[in-house]
Amino acid sequence: MSRYSGTNKVTTDGSGWPLHNADATRAAETLATALQSPGALMEAAGLAVARLALAIAPHARLVQVFAGPGNNGGDGLVAARHLRASGKLVQVWLLGDSAALPPDAAAAWAMATAAGLSIQPWLSHGAAQEHLCDLAIDALLGLGATRAVTGDMAQAINTLNQQEAPVLAVDVPSGLNPDTGAALGGPLVRAQNTLSLLTLKPGCFTAEGRDHAGQVWFDTLGVPAGEATAWLSGCPNSPPRPHSSHKGHHGDVAVVGGARGMAGAAWLAARAALAAGAGRVFVSLIGQQASCVDTQRAELMVRTQWWRSSPDVLSRSTVVCGCGAGDDLNEVLPPLLAHAGRLVLDADALTAISSDPTLMAALRARSNRGRGTVLTPHPLEGARLLGCSTEQVQHDRVGAALSLAVLSGATVVLKGSGTVIAMAGTAPFINPTGNGALATAGTGDVLAGWIGGLWAQGDKPAAVHAAAAAVWLHGRAADQFLAQGRQGPLRAADLVERMASGCQRRT
Repeated sequence: MSRYSGTNKVTTDGSGWPLHNADATRAAETLATALQSPGALMEAAGLAVARLALAIAPHARLVQVFAGPGNNGGDGLVAARHLRASGKLVQVWLLGDSAALPPDAAAAWAMATAAGLSIQPWLSHGAAQEHLCDLAIDALLGLGATRAVTGDMAQAINTLNQQEAPVLAVDVPSGLNPDTGAALGGPLVRAQNTLSLLTLKPGCFTAEGRDHAGQVWFDTLGVPAGEATAWLSGCPNSPPRPHSSHKGHHGDVAVVGGARGMAGAAWLAARAALAAGAGRVFVSLIGQQASCVDTQRAELMVRTQWWRSSPDVLSRSTVVCGCGAGDDLNEVLPPLLAHAGRLVLDADALTAISSDPTLMAALRARSNRGRGTVLTPHPLEGARLLGCSTEQVQHDRVGAALSLAVLSGATVVLKGSGTVIAMAGTAPFINPTGNGALATAGTGDVLAGWIGGLWAQGDKPAAVHAAAAAVWLHGRAADQFLAQGRQGPLRAADLVERMASGCQRRT
């Protein structure tokens, strides 16, 4: 039996999930509709919604279904009919003219009416608030949304969000762009559960999607989809080290950064690289420092102006550059861009490259010479590199990450809610782990160091796989932090130890 038979709960600890954008989903839907009898696909979709509603709210007495003017509304009407047949009291609010519904939705409306369902037109003053329900179903827009939500539709979404009852969204929360996870404009449904039909939509896992989709469920309805347009990252594999290995088998990482007053960023990255499994980790601080030793991690070694090492040394190393590096990188970046075998660029290194065309050209040239590079921008840094606004990056995080990967020739880790890991010519990864506990100083330095530590090891995993694994582990540590009832931010030094502890438990 296929892993995806029936309705599946989308979890973060599996082997990953294929994602399909709206165009790919419509193509699968068109093919399936052509091969089935009229209305069969909508009937299957509505039945899946009803079954999930009964599973997540088995004791619900009154269910309200908010049905839109398209096929998403038709799915809701079919679900309403099945819920009524299961003994639930069901109230349907229809937005739009029942006489103008598309054919399959019109047939669903006729069957629901014949079954005795109470279907009432939506009243913009929010009459639905007069009825306290136990579960609300959002079947308003789905994939049909292409523009800002206004008028009666906005009123209905606001009413859904004001309900005390949990909300189950059909396909995607109404008002959410299914491809990007950005709000279309106007209100956006905040659901506790979302049932994604036919395919999993990328927008549920990045940008505003993670806050608004809640727990995502998936049902293919028995329809095969085409090639994935993106992947939801899965739990990385952590094979045990061979007994005969020694530190030389696990690679050298050099952390270059830590200008005056910012040495902590470099030490955090170095601790992370060491905890990730690098054989040896060197720290090369920029400028005069009050302290040139990490007293808690004496195994970290200091190297003065390591970036001046011979090209041969640089080419054998994995370098993490930019953590707390400050503004003066004119001497540091050129030799690293020219010779480092594997280069992770974070923070101030990204800012320097975005403002210097010569450095950008040197970055692009690395891929032509077979040198791997990983960029780890947050949205503002990504915007600087792309020459656009932060809002434009956040409006399409997947598209921005892919554009930056093409521009730079590097693997890109666009940080944020639903971090995107992209490499030109391949389907990107979206990370499902992590939460707001990571929104504190130093956690980005830890991520950069961990990427370097994984990438340096063994048979040198591909940059995109090392990056995806590090991002997943980084977020998983924060998820466990919240699961233990902890509040507030997860401090960066503690994050390193939590990630290390989690890896030890899994191996």
